[in-house]
Amino acid sequence: MKVFNLLLNVLWLVFCGLWMAIGYLIAALICFILIITIPFGIASLRIAGFVLWPFGRTTVDRPGAGAGSFLGNVIWVIFAGWWLALAHLVTSIPLFVSIIGIPFGWANLKLIPISLMPLGREIVPTDQRFGAR
Repeated sequence: MKVFNLLLNVLWLVFCGLWMAIGYLIAALICFILIITIPFGIASLRIAGFVLWPFGRTTVDRPGAGAGSFLGNVIWVIFAGWWLALAHLVTSIPLFVSIIGIPFGWANLKLIPISLMPLGREIVPTDQRFGAR
């Protein structure tokens, strides 16, 4: 399974992972420049790493994330999340045109929720998704 994930991740990187990660890096840079939004920049960097190499990893709710994460996600959606989610949607459309690209199109669509609400989530290996917390 690890070889299959490696192959999917390499193909993902070529077809859309690199430029999507650059979008998240730009969002992080803007957040770091504005200083008060540094926590959003850190979240954006986390997602950039996930977007670069998504197969074999997933996101889960972070225990103890509460009202602060919710409020932060509302602010994130207004200023950065909507255009990152739109970029995932636009990137998925040409991927659905070819049979080989269909799994990558679905992967792009599955990244939309984390691009809209990154706070209160953490990225874990897929085999730890159902692990005890």
